Amino acid sequence: MTMTSMRSETTRALTAMFAMGWASVAAAASGPATTAPAGGAVAAVGVTNPLPVARKRETVALARAEIARLQPTADFKALLVTDAAGRPVLSQLVDTDGDAEPDELVFQTDLGARETKTFKLRTGARAPAARGDFKVYGRFVRERYDDFAWENDLVAHRVYGPALETAAKEAMVSSGIDVWVKRTPHLVANDWYLTGDYHRDHGEGADFYAVGKSRGCGGLGLWSGGRLAPSRNFVVSRVLASGPIRLIFELSYAPWEVAPGLRVAESRRITLDAGTPWNLIESTFTPSAPAKLSAGIGVAKHPGNAPAVDVGSASLRVWEPLKGEKGDDNGSLGCAVVLAPGSPLEEHPDDLQYLVVTPVSPTGKLAYHMGTAWDRGGAIHDAAAWGREVQGLAARLAAPVKVELSLPK
Repeated sequence: MTMTSMRSETTRALTAMFAMGWASVAAAASGPATTAPAGGAVAAVGVTNPLPVARKRETVALARAEIARLQPTADFKALLVTDAAGRPVLSQLVDTDGDAEPDELVFQTDLGARETKTFKLRTGARAPAARGDFKVYGRFVRERYDDFAWENDLVAHRVYGPALETAAKEAMVSSGIDVWVKRTPHLVANDWYLTGDYHRDHGEGADFYAVGKSRGCGGLGLWSGGRLAPSRNFVVSRVLASGPIRLIFELSYAPWEVAPGLRVAESRRITLDAGTPWNLIESTFTPSAPAKLSAGIGVAKHPGNAPAVDVGSASLRVWEPLKGEKGDDNGSLGCAVVLAPGSPLEEHPDDLQYLVVTPVSPTGKLAYHMGTAWDRGGAIHDAAAWGREVQGLAARLAAPVKVELSLPK
């Protein structure tokens, strides 16, 4: 007896509007449930790649509600994942709504072209993940003007908090997204903040990217009257999931004026998994009065970069040289934003950034992916390879991994 085969979906409220590259379960059981044996097998999980190309480190998210429909008595907090041979697979219980109760169980797997793999869910004692298992990290950085910084084993970013708006030496109002390039899989944010010497590459990477008042790499504002209306710095942050596989955090932006008589607040959720250069950004906008909203998502203009906008993949990307203050060569960086498959977009560049403008849903929601690649820090070494990576993400979003839950045999 099996559950219906399911397409992967985005986390929580954006399920209907944006199919993610990460796999998740959200379908009802197709028959009567049984009682899960204590300490025994709870379910089988089939994971299928529908594409004729391999997928690396695909994240599979199993919803608590769907496992409960299949096995109502199973202890979700005690679930373990094993592969087809019975070997344990690293997994993480994820609280998606901040109520201190887990809502999803996530794990990762590699999938060959059109490959199906089978895993088992069992109950047992969940041991804390080892320090070396953690591939994602993010935190509020009080000591550096209220930054919020986050990273995985491939990429690192930060956004600016309220204290920077009034800093004596370097006051800045900007809700753009900064990029820190890395050439190590180790988590570096704490060490870099500890020394404060992260604008030079000491063998791990550095902060070579300039944000200023631009959108940086993948920041946004609201589009009204032919101009971009960005928010100020975020005012509140909270971490919902902190690894070892998945990081989820939220940023709150105070209401700002978008048009005469219209102010809008934003809650932004960012999800970053291990082993991917792509962040999922989900924004919820709350206007002071009913309004049709559009968002401008941008990439900063820097010397030597030029935009490549592709309507077919709903994407904007650049490949640019990273130059230091003295003109030194720091390699090249790719930055891109990829909207949901089929999203309408218009190009509206301004003095600071290249922009793609897209409608916000009637419920005030918007989702897209933002990613980066440094030619000295991974497998992507030129603009052509970066273009293929962007197109590859768009293809994965259009053909998500399929997940099937069934009763154990």
